[in-house]
Order: sequence, then structure tokens, then C-alpha cells
Amino acid sequence: MGPITSPIGSFMKRSALLLLTVSLLLSGAGYLSSRFLPVGPTDRGGFVVATGQTIRSVGEVLTYSGRPVDMALSPDGKTLYLKDDKGFVRIDTDTWKLRQRLAFPGEGGGSLHGITVRPDGKRVFASGAGNTVWEAAVAADGSLSISRGISLPGPEGKGASYPTGLTLSGDGKTLPVCLSRNNTLAMVDLATGNVTETRPTGVAPFDVLQAGADLVVSDWGGRRAKEGDRTADSAGTPTVVDERGVASTGTVTQFSADGTVRTLSVGRHPSDLVATPDGKTLFVANANDDTVSVIENGTVRETLVVKPDPKLPFGSMPNALALSPDGKTLFVACGGNNAVAVVSLRPMRVLGWIPAGWYPGALATDGKYLYIANIKGNGSRTATEKTAKEGWNVYQYQGTVQRVALPDTATLAKYTARVRADARVPEVLRTAERQRSGKAPVPVPERVGEPSVFKHVVYVIKENRTYDQVFGDLKQGNGDPNLCLYGREVTPNHHALAEQFVLLDNFYCNGVLSADGHSWATEGHVTDHLEKAFGGFTRSYTFGDDPLTYSSSGLLWDNVLARGLSFRNYGEMDYTDAVPDPGFVAILKDRNEKTGKITFKHKIGIDRLARYSSPDCPGWNMNIPDQIRADIFLRDLKEFERNGNLPNLTIVYLPNDHTSGVAPGVPTPRALMADNDLALGRVVEGLAKSRFWPQTCIFVVEDDPQAGFDHVDGHRSPCLVVSPYTRRGAVVKEFYNQTSVLHTMERILGVPPMNQMDALAPLMTACFTGKPDLRPFTALPNRVPLDEVTPARSAMTPRMRRFADLTAWQNFREVDAIDEDAMNRILWFAAKGDRPYPAHFAARARPDDED
Repeated sequence: MGPITSPIGSFMKRSALLLLTVSLLLSGAGYLSSRFLPVGPTDRGGFVVATGQTIRSVGEVLTYSGRPVDMALSPDGKTLYLKDDKGFVRIDTDTWKLRQRLAFPGEGGGSLHGITVRPDGKRVFASGAGNTVWEAAVAADGSLSISRGISLPGPEGKGASYPTGLTLSGDGKTLPVCLSRNNTLAMVDLATGNVTETRPTGVAPFDVLQAGADLVVSDWGGRRAKEGDRTADSAGTPTVVDERGVASTGTVTQFSADGTVRTLSVGRHPSDLVATPDGKTLFVANANDDTVSVIENGTVRETLVVKPDPKLPFGSMPNALALSPDGKTLFVACGGNNAVAVVSLRPMRVLGWIPAGWYPGALATDGKYLYIANIKGNGSRTATEKTAKEGWNVYQYQGTVQRVALPDTATLAKYTARVRADARVPEVLRTAERQRSGKAPVPVPERVGEPSVFKHVVYVIKENRTYDQVFGDLKQGNGDPNLCLYGREVTPNHHALAEQFVLLDNFYCNGVLSADGHSWATEGHVTDHLEKAFGGFTRSYTFGDDPLTYSSSGLLWDNVLARGLSFRNYGEMDYTDAVPDPGFVAILKDRNEKTGKITFKHKIGIDRLARYSSPDCPGWNMNIPDQIRADIFLRDLKEFERNGNLPNLTIVYLPNDHTSGVAPGVPTPRALMADNDLALGRVVEGLAKSRFWPQTCIFVVEDDPQAGFDHVDGHRSPCLVVSPYTRRGAVVKEFYNQTSVLHTMERILGVPPMNQMDALAPLMTACFTGKPDLRPFTALPNRVPLDEVTPARSAMTPRMRRFADLTAWQNFREVDAIDEDAMNRILWFAAKGDRPYPAHFAARARPDDED
């Protein structure tokens, strides 16, 4: 560690000029050189990922098909054990090869944190996503086998406890385990496998550490609520929140050997813990506050902000720690910057940055090497070279693990310059430039606060499609017609909008599925929970109903309302029940005949959003036609025309392009897609023929691209930009993504970006022109009957009956409760019939790539 821990003053003097020079050379070219690149590997090395950042990991990089969330080194340093979304992973550190993958039995995945090795190296423990800690025996040849599952009680004896962090007592006889949903620390007797004691913690305990004689727990959800607190429910626990509905506290619980229990306030989402060798100094990574807290003698001694530049807004997300064996240097994994901070402890200061993969989430060091587990690695790229020519699916996770020799001062300076460029730090800082006076209105102003020609933004959020599924048949774009399921015949309005306004064929969803997709679409960011919980979303699969999943920077409407602008929501983050609920066709008939027999009951988890939501417009419920959502918005639009007060920001949720599979009497997938298409066309027509059209811009996105395939990348998705200032008939090749949409809407409305992620996203200036074309849009009629249903089982072919049986196993009531691989197969059959399903590239990665 000698080279890194040289005096900070000497380091700064020697490296300042080099850092500045390299940074200037690299940072300015960052966006220009990747402006037209698609997501994926580049011919200049590295990967462009869906956030728009570049990944150029250093050291030796091991790539495999999984999402690694935690790691532990064996006592002899010869084996690195990972826990990922499926189970154990064993890596030989001498050869740097993956030697084994061992899936957890039954539960199907791992929780977001928790793996440890017994001091003799003969047992490895890791927490599953349900009620079990899995113990694996280490054979003489190093191979792992499941030796037992240690069962843990759920909250009040019901449901899953969701064990996370775990450690071993000094004598090796007890395994303390954090039970996230129980809000307790369980003490497990390893001789019997029984829980001998439970200790109350704060909300959602994350990690546990033996520091000297003390046990220390990071309470990811903060302190327990008290009478009078503003709260919201998180996995059954009232959780303290602020006025936006965001969880607002973070704590550490310290259990002393004398029985004393201390609760210390730290930053939001306290996660990984480490301690100095003597146990006297503790460090906790506060992932939702961009800080690391230092605890000594039962108090918080210091809090360090950890960002590549202190002027950056929130978004670095320090979530994992490692401490050098000499206790002098701290390593901090910052998921938002795809980098690891190197921190000197005396004085405590960031020395520099090491380039990691996409979202580093676990660290370990032996004093010679730093080991980094990158949850998203290189993106969704696990297919072979052959299949890459045919298509990608967003579930093809490609996690990476790095072994990096600890750098000297000059190398660290070069690494730091690379991090600043690839994380687009200069671009983020540029968004804080002061506005200029006297600027003429333009569609997308150069600086926040400068005037836009637009006064109203309408943001339409839909569900789960890739670009090729919808626009693969458009010859003017980069599409693959073989992967097109819902072409012009099914989606005439999508096609007309793309052709009459602008076609974006290099646009991407940042996330994977609805839990992170709706957060990306409304927050421009996702928390550590949403990146680490893919082994099983046991705490929550959030659709606006868990305050612990929201970023500390808040949501789009918070940003708009804080600047005195107006906002209205039509269905986003709203679970809706139809009363009664006779099914899609009957509800459509009730709507068409205007009988008024159906009413709607809403459940919106965010109190502020509920206050600004239409009381009539339904949200998620696949039995409710999108025509009803469009009806209610258009009804209100008439009132807005009468009083002239269309909100500055309007969100319209149209989810039925999700579709509902193949089941007797249920609308066919193409009928639901046609319903969605017609509703979108009607909403756009209403706005385009309204008094607000000259000053209105409409953005249309999918929340995620999970239910399909794309020949460029699994994240590629449709996006529409509709306004009088949109470049008519253009094909835009520039890279844009969901956070580009947010950044562009924010710039139009004159509000700053919420965090680093939307700030670094390129503005969508290429979609606009300075001269308006006020011709309106006229919606096209549906070509597929909206009440077209799958025939009765007796009329089905044997093959269709098999897919009907597969559909019957799916849960369409909850958001994304279905098995997505099964859904993809169902939709492929519904659109393509007996054409062979491309299982070799479309299915989720399987744990079968042992070396």
C-alpha cells in the first residue's frame, strides 16, 4: 500500500498537472466520440452502456453471466467467493478463472448482500432471497457443495425474512444474520442451526460486523418510526419519510459486550461496514447520500463526501467498502460513477479513482490486489458472437470481476482522468452553468433557466417493448423485421408518429424491468436496492409503493413542483381495481355503451403523487382498456382548454402494450397492442388539435424493454418526440436514453437535473428544429379489433393449448409478477406462430457455464 499512502500534499503536487492534462484530453471528447455509438462494445475498446457512460475497466477482468452482489476472500487468499443473483460463484485467484457456479436450491436466488467464509476456509455462508442462509462445504479440491440450509423465521412468523448481511462470532460458533424484513439481528447457533436470540435493530438491517467485542449493524431503512413521524410502508414496516415520500433516515445499531445498545444517525441507505484491525474505527457507506461515515467511541467522528468532484449533484452511490490490511487506506465502490474511490484515512481524503465496470457493488483486498465485483459489468451481452448477429435480450446479464494491482501515484492519476471522462463528469458539471439573459426562446435551451418555446410537456409512459418489436419493419431505421412482432398493421399510430415526426433508432431504456424501469423513467436514477435485488425482489417490487427504493434526489414531479410549476398525473404508479371486474372485453363494452357500471378504486403509495393524480384515471390493471385512460385525459383536456391551465408537466400512463398472454376469452396480444396504439394516437391528436399545441412537446417512452429482443441491444427501445418543432420525417441516429428524455424535459421546463444520471445524459437537441410546423396529427383507426380474443380451449390447436397452459401460470395482476422468459415465448408464438423461437439468444442466462 506504500505507493498510494504517500503524503497527500506530495501526491497533489506531483499529479495535478498530469491529471488536468489527461482530463482535458479525455473529457471533452467523451460525448463527441460516442455520440452515434450504439450500446455495446466499441472498436476503440470498452463498452457503452445504457446510461451513456463508457466502461473501460482496468486490471484483469473476468466476465460471466450473472449479477454479483457480494464477495469474500478465502483465508489463504487463493479463492474468491461471490454471491450473485443465483447462488455461489468460485474463482481461483492464482489462475483468475471461474471454477464453479452453484445455484441456491429452491428459493432461486440470493438476497442483496451477505457472504462470509469460516476462518479455517472449510465453510462458506451466504444469504438467500427467502428465509434461508445456505452453507456450502469446501472439498479438498476446492469445490463447493450445499451442506445445509439454515431456516430463519419470517416477520411475525409469516412471509420471508430476507436475510442479508452475516458474519461469524469470534469463536466461530455463532452466525449473526441480518433479517431485513423482521428488523432484527438473528443469532444462529451453528452447531444446531437454530436461532438462539433475536435483537431489535433499525429498519431493514443490511450488514453486520464484529468490531472487537461489539456487533455493529447498518440499518438501511434508518430508525424505527415514533409517534408523530411522517411514515410510509416498506415491506410491512412504517418507515420515516420526508414530504416527498422518500425514506429520510439512516442509522447504525451498535451492540456492546456489556449489553449497551447505541443507535447512531448516519446517512441514508447505510450499507456496507468495515472496521480497522483493532475494531476501534468503523466505516459505513451511505449509498443514498454519497457519503461515508466514520464512527469512533460510539459517536460519528466524521462524514466524508465521496464523489469524483465535490460540485457534482447526488448520484455517486457509495455502497461497498474494503480496508487495506494496514488500516491506512479505504476503498469505496461508487456504483453511479462505475469507479472505486481510493481514500487516505489520516487525513481522510479521496486520493483518486480506479475505473471499474458498470455499477461496482462489492470489494475485497489482500493488500496487493483490489478485487471488484461489478453487478452489471458490461451490460446485457452474454450471448455468443453468433447470436449477437441475431438479437439480444435485456436479461443477458454480463457481470464482471476485476483484479487490480494497487496503483502507484502516477497510475492512479491516469485512472482518475479516465473515470472523470467515462463517467461524464465534465458534462454533469456543465449543467450548472449560469443562464444568460436576453436569449431568444428555443426548443431546448442551452442552459437551465433560459427560455423555451414550450410551456407544456406531456410525458407518456408505456410498458415493456424493444425497438425491433415495434419498429423493426421500418426500412429507414436500423431495424430487424424478423424480430418485429407489432408492426404497422398492429401499431399504425406508432408508425405514423415515427414517420411524420422523428424516428429515433439509437434510443435505450436505462433499466431492465418495471421495478427499476419506472424509477429510471421518473427519477432518472435507481437506488442500490434496485440494482442488487435481482436475486428476488422480496422486500418489494416497487411501483411507487416502497419509500426505501426512491433516490434521495426525489422524483420528477418533486423537481417540477419545487420550482412552482404545475403537474398532473394520469395513472403512473397507481394500482387500480375495477369494481366490479368482469374482464377486459366487458369493461370495453361498458365503456363503448357508456353504461357506467364500472368504477375504479386506486392505490397510490406516494402521498404527494396521489394529491396530484386524476381521481378517475386508472393505472396498472391489464383488464382496463387504454381507451378509458385516453378518454379521461381527453375529457380533462377539454376543461384545460376552457380555462387555459394545461399543467406544465403531465404524465399519462398507457400500460396495455404489456399484453396478457394467450388465454381463452382474453384479448390477444395484438389486440392489447392495438388498444395501446389507438389510445396513444388519440392522446396525441387531442393535444395537436388543442389551443396548447404551439407550446407543447410530447415524449413517449417504454418503462423498460424486458419483454422482447432487439438486434442492436436488449436495452434499445421505442421513443417518440412529438411537437410543432420536431424535425419532420427525420431519422435521428444520436445516442439517447430515458435519462435524456428527463434531462430534456427539465431543460424545457427550466428546472435543474435531479442527479448525476439525468445531468450526464445528452440533451435531445437533434430531434428539434427552430422553425415550427403547426400541422396537427390525426389518429389512425385500429386495424385489429380491440375485442379480439383468444378462442376457447376446444378450438385451440395442441400447440396453442400448451401456451395457454403456460399463460395460466402467470400473475398479470401485479406489475411484472409473470416469468418474463415464459412471456417472451408466449408473445413470440402469438405473433409468429410455428416459427422457431430463438431460445439460444432470447432466454435468460443460465448457470451452466462452469469452467
